Amino acid sequence: MPSIVGLLEQREFAARRRVDELREEADRVQAELVVAERDWEEWNIARSRVGEVLAPVDETEDHARTERTATAEGRTEETSSASRAAKPKSQVPVWREGLAWSVLSVDYQRILQALADRCRLGQGPLTCQEMAALFGLDAVPAKVEALRSKAKRLVARGWLAEQQPGRFMLVQGVTGPSGAS
Repeated sequence: MPSIVGLLEQREFAARRRVDELREEADRVQAELVVAERDWEEWNIARSRVGEVLAPVDETEDHARTERTATAEGRTEETSSASRAAKPKSQVPVWREGLAWSVLSVDYQRILQALADRCRLGQGPLTCQEMAALFGLDAVPAKVEALRSKAKRLVARGWLAEQQPGRFMLVQGVTGPSGAS
């Protein structure tokens, strides 16, 4: 007759083997998930890029308007109004100390304003679904993914932080539109 300790060891060994098999399976699934998410993100970026390329371009946006201003010496200077206001579909510059929100397009400014308001009220980060609802958009995948793309671009350029996946907040030091934090 086998000993009780021997039977317990056999069952423990079988349970440990099952745990190891499940961990290997979980690791394999996790690796597949990472590849699938990367693939999905690349297709999302490709779709976004094609949308940008196919979007109608307003010729007045392509050519910077100039204004003539008088200087103290009595001569006139031409200044580009494009340098003062962001154009729709403009690039997101890397954030640096003292950079104003006005360098960003209205869509990006709206995201920053929503997060600044949350910060000012002592509330936590926002998800893209919450942003869509806050902006009065339907929380359909296309709208949410467009917001996610913009938020991720702001994260990549140092304007926002994503401490938890999908939850965005202002980076410490990013000031408000009027220069106030």
